[in-house]
Amino acid sequence: MTDPNAQSSESNVPPPPPQQPAAQQPVAAAPLSPEQDIQWGSFAHLGGILGFLPSLIIWLVFKDRGSFTNTEAKEALNFQITLIFGYIIAAILWIVVIGAILSWVVWIVGVVFSIIAFLQAKDGKHYRYPFAIRLIK
Repeated sequence: MTDPNAQSSESNVPPPPPQQPAAQQPVAAAPLSPEQDIQWGSFAHLGGILGFLPSLIIWLVFKDRGSFTNTEAKEALNFQITLIFGYIIAAILWIVVIGAILSWVVWIVGVVFSIIAFLQAKDGKHYRYPFAIRLIK
């Protein structure tokens, strides 16, 4: 009879370490369909009503996934950066009353041109703002 409490020589061998799953390579995002490309490109312009962040986020997320979105989001972002310069100038001119008026003018111009650009882009047409400092090429 064997003693069940006796340790065999095989039980002194430590168990093998658990196997780590192989690291998965990041998967490239799928390209946008033509409809999605137009949709996100137009949203980049419409987001200009809220400020520069929607255009920036759309450009950073979708720039490599659709050429229309890349072009339109860059154009919208450049226009929003131009408006930021207008707001800075208006803030400096708040010392005189003209700064308050200029702030409203910059905001109205931004809303109007963002809507016009959205209406053009949703039809798949490229829109170029009449004035924009093109810092992002």
